Amino acid sequence: MSRTGTSLIGRHTAGTSTAGTSPGSRAWRMPMGLDIVIRDAAPARLPREGTSGRPPGPAAVPSRRLTARESGEYLFVGLRGTGGALLRQPATDLLLGPGDICFYDVHQPPLLDFPRHARLKVFLLSRHLLGLARSDVPRLTHAPVTPASRLGALLSPFLSDFADTAAVARSAVGDMLAWNAVSLLSTLAGEHLADAARGRRPDTRAPLMKDILDFIDLRLSDTDLSPETIARAHHISVRYLHKLFREEGTTVGRLIQRRRLAECRRVLTLRSAENLTIAAVAHRWGFASPTHFSRVFRATYGMSPSAWREFAGRGDRETVR
Repeated sequence: MSRTGTSLIGRHTAGTSTAGTSPGSRAWRMPMGLDIVIRDAAPARLPREGTSGRPPGPAAVPSRRLTARESGEYLFVGLRGTGGALLRQPATDLLLGPGDICFYDVHQPPLLDFPRHARLKVFLLSRHLLGLARSDVPRLTHAPVTPASRLGALLSPFLSDFADTAAVARSAVGDMLAWNAVSLLSTLAGEHLADAARGRRPDTRAPLMKDILDFIDLRLSDTDLSPETIARAHHISVRYLHKLFREEGTTVGRLIQRRRLAECRRVLTLRSAENLTIAAVAHRWGFASPTHFSRVFRATYGMSPSAWREFAGRGDRETVR
């Protein structure tokens, strides 16, 4: 296996680049701060935050090792802005299979033990874009998402094809795929966290939780959506509703807010909505106060709604120029 590391490329500039990557690597800078690195010969380390050629300091020494027994293609999602010191874990050896999607912290990337002919496709982006709290990251990186899972079966081939598509030519289609990839990865991260919280408990409450989540999604625009209305619609007590969500590792309020923010973020990237005010978008998805919406949007995604809209629009204009 090649022991040549792969360093992180620059961010926020759309286009193709090989600068800052090791020999044999190809890298593409996409909109939304999404970078893609493809490596046909497996490196010893995954791309990390830092300067090429500079050895990691003692605090950045990986405590995990990812092992693959088969040649094939492996997908990784590198999370930036995670606060590396929080993520120290006991040494573990995680076995991966072809097509697996594995989240990791770019400040503390795991060691790799892969066959020489394994192909790696790495997607690098900020945890803020996925709506993740810092405390979510250790649970998210604990285990891979396999192609045998519901979302893994959908996203593994999509991410693989998307990485190859980005290599062709810069286009409006490629940029729109970047928006969709980030949105789908956000959904995947949320589902993976819920699975991690559920652990191996008997899934006797899964049908009820599915009904509750569907109910919430259909009523996100309702400013009166609350634990009381949700519990009443499903003939359970509010206390039991909170218990169900606590066992999923979240709260009713947090899930509703995250889903509403995700919808607002999606709408703010659409050309068809460019004449809508930010206050109108916020109200459409259940935020009664534009000030509160702007505050939680910035806290979640690291920028204001207006900055997000400008950033998304600028990336779209650059592609059609």
